[in-house]
Amino acid sequence: MIPVTTYAGRKVAVFGLGGSGLTTAHALTAGGAQVICYDDKRERVEAADAAGLPTGDLRVADFAGFDALVLSPGVPLTHPAPHWTVERARVAGIPVVGDVELFDGERRAANAGLRLAAITGTNGKSTTTALLGHLLAELGEAAQVGGNIGRPVLDLDPVPGTAVVECSSYQIDLAPGLAPEVGCLLNLSPDHIDRHGTFEGYAAVKARLIAGSRQAVMGVDDETTAAMADRFAAHGKPVLRIGAFDNETELHRLGGAGVGAVGPVLYAVEAGGVREVGRLTGIASLRGRHNGENAAAALAMAKALGFAPEDAARHLATFPGLAHRMEEVGRAGDVLFVNDSKATNAESARQALASFDNIHWIVGGVAKAGGVESLTGFAPRIKAAYLIGESSETFERQLKHHMPTVRCRTMDAALDIAARSAASGGGVVLLSPACASFDQFRSFEHRGDVFRDLVRARLSKETA
Repeated sequence: MIPVTTYAGRKVAVFGLGGSGLTTAHALTAGGAQVICYDDKRERVEAADAAGLPTGDLRVADFAGFDALVLSPGVPLTHPAPHWTVERARVAGIPVVGDVELFDGERRAANAGLRLAAITGTNGKSTTTALLGHLLAELGEAAQVGGNIGRPVLDLDPVPGTAVVECSSYQIDLAPGLAPEVGCLLNLSPDHIDRHGTFEGYAAVKARLIAGSRQAVMGVDDETTAAMADRFAAHGKPVLRIGAFDNETELHRLGGAGVGAVGPVLYAVEAGGVREVGRLTGIASLRGRHNGENAAAALAMAKALGFAPEDAARHLATFPGLAHRMEEVGRAGDVLFVNDSKATNAESARQALASFDNIHWIVGGVAKAGGVESLTGFAPRIKAAYLIGESSETFERQLKHHMPTVRCRTMDAALDIAARSAASGGGVVLLSPACASFDQFRSFEHRGDVFRDLVRARLSKETA
């Protein structure tokens, strides 16, 4: 854990006592802050009490007596409406920050040997974060991985090396002073509009990570991010561009400095020209065009941190991949079962649909803006769509004229029908929901765990 000494002797309100909130409260307390913790859920307050943290009812506390409100990233800052603690903090004139802001401030004030490589984007940020952490560790760097990927940033160790941190838009919104050595923006597509009001507002929040970075790594695979890279470069920001392309001639889109993937081949583009630095051929954990972009980003960030891209690329093949992201969880004869529960929007599901053929697609949950209409072009690859969750009726309307659809409602029903259908002709039973999970599951991880457990129970029964 990293004690937050920058708030020593100061009074801090902490709201939101999930995993990262509890870690934040402990880090502030360890650093000498006077903390009062609270949550709208009584059981979380009780858990904080049991953990020895000071709690109090912030609804009646005098916010003018606090130096800051530390907010969990899951709590609304601006949209659809500011949380009541945010309103009280603004009336009192105190800053509202999050754990990433505390981490980065403490890192720069008291842990000068700990570099920060921060990664954001609509899709691919978890894979890129894990991959960069893996490559750096294999290269001998003391690398720690945390943030939105799972381990709270303040749970990292205050030791020299590199912290590789995945940053959600919510975390960036609560980190106005964020200043990484290297910041990466992979891509942008509409997501989390309910929390940012508009796509433009969402993109502006993401751009803050790049604005504060010493060196930027930015994707050019979508128009919004590519245009943003041009603007930052025009204003003097050092930018390494990354992307996945159809042919080598498109490498000119990297603007003379960056890393690009052409099929499975990775190229570094520098002032001296273009050279091949690695290949993704046969690496199951990095299957698909989108992972070409992710690998290019990891190599570009490694380069920005002082490592040769070809040296980093030698360790791509040992990357184990991530749970819930195109995770191969089992096989029965010619049928492969793939858990892509982390695909919580259409753009993310697109990557999995582009990576397989003969797909029996389990899809649905809490729909994002636009639903799955943008995915109908994958119909030739899809045998049928098996619809689950509250989006079933909407998705049936969007898909039924393009592919067979089956309303299944629950995960176990969808898996059973899809597996029996796939058994006669082989293919891939793919959970790639293109939706949030909260109608039937606690999180996308819980959804993926349920799918994995159901698959393994089914395979165990078939081989018994």
